[in-house]
Amino acid sequence: MSLNANDRAIAGFTMTGHALVHWFETSIPIFLVVWLAEFDVSVGLFGLIVALGYAPFGIGALPGGVLADRYGTKRLIVFCLAGMAGSFLVLALASSIYAIALGLILWGIAASVYHPAGLSLISTGVEERGTVFAYHGIAGNIGIALGPFVAATLLIFYQWEYVAVALSVPGIFAALYGLSADFDPVAGADEIDDETDEQPASLSDLLSSSRALFASAFAVVFVIVSFEGLFYRGVLTYLPEILQDIDALANFDPGLGLEGINPGDYIYVGLLVIGMAGQYVGGKATDRVTPARGIIGIFVVLATLAALFVPVSKRGVAPLVVLCGVIGFFLFAIQPFYQEAVAVYTPPEGRGLSYGYTYLGEFGFGSASIAIGGFLLGSFDIVVFFGTLSAVALIGAGLATVLLIQYRGSPSR
Repeated sequence: MSLNANDRAIAGFTMTGHALVHWFETSIPIFLVVWLAEFDVSVGLFGLIVALGYAPFGIGALPGGVLADRYGTKRLIVFCLAGMAGSFLVLALASSIYAIALGLILWGIAASVYHPAGLSLISTGVEERGTVFAYHGIAGNIGIALGPFVAATLLIFYQWEYVAVALSVPGIFAALYGLSADFDPVAGADEIDDETDEQPASLSDLLSSSRALFASAFAVVFVIVSFEGLFYRGVLTYLPEILQDIDALANFDPGLGLEGINPGDYIYVGLLVIGMAGQYVGGKATDRVTPARGIIGIFVVLATLAALFVPVSKRGVAPLVVLCGVIGFFLFAIQPFYQEAVAVYTPPEGRGLSYGYTYLGEFGFGSASIAIGGFLLGSFDIVVFFGTLSAVALIGAGLATVLLIQYRGSPSR
């Protein structure tokens, strides 16, 4: 079924916002490689700084939902776009690690409000919600891949400060576009009034609803998502830096006649592109495989891949490229399963709050792995870093096993 004019307007607005959130998010690890060479600080300290930027991205999800209800989703998304662009302009002017930290924190605060606002806008303003949610997800994946690709390519020719400015430009234009975007943000509300609960009216209501939610199977799901976030953020933050130091890639000549090309950056981009396929296949598989079983299987695969990274990296470029591609596939294939787990193991009246906590676990608590990873890479051999990631994945598999055994019921159905 084709989208009506209002659905198309909201789809275009939210797809732009979703793509740009991840455009900025996944370009930061590319800059990390440059910053480590530019500033005389340890990888551990920079890991802590980057973690300070990523943490508000998840922590702000809950207050972001409250602000969206109070001030309107469109207004909040425009603020998000302008704030992200402005934060990258702050980064471009940075002359110390403290200014870098400020720019990253500002980015995290601005970016944090997008997901609750964007998803809320689609849920209340769109009639063909399933179709728009699908387009919205595709746009996010495009941003995930394009951000680091554009950043890595521009860094071949320009200084990182100019690249930061260039990356901010789409955000500025998107914010201006958002100011003039015309749509009805509640056009689809009549269709979902019976399906959607009222938002907590006060802090006491929020605490009461939260206590009820965490007294259910969602408590286990939340911890599973947090461990997935630890693995996800640890891999995506440090892989560009790790790949740069691998001997096989350091001595690899792509034969393009361009100086300054870092093959590791493009392997990283390839991982993210393959992740799109993983997310699609994972989404389709949720129709056939229960969430807990899918999470167990993929966590075990990710644990194995992390353990294999160091020995495979010593066998040459081709095996390393294949391994990174497989990591990218399963790193994103697990996401539809935990999203489905939230739907299966929470009642409909707690669904909105449960997804808010899900983003808190994925992007907020998950960002702790940036600080931990920086410490491990700065103090120990790379084997310890990947061994820790493997252990994180195995713990996630164990928690999913608890979910499978103890919570067979489905309160949402």
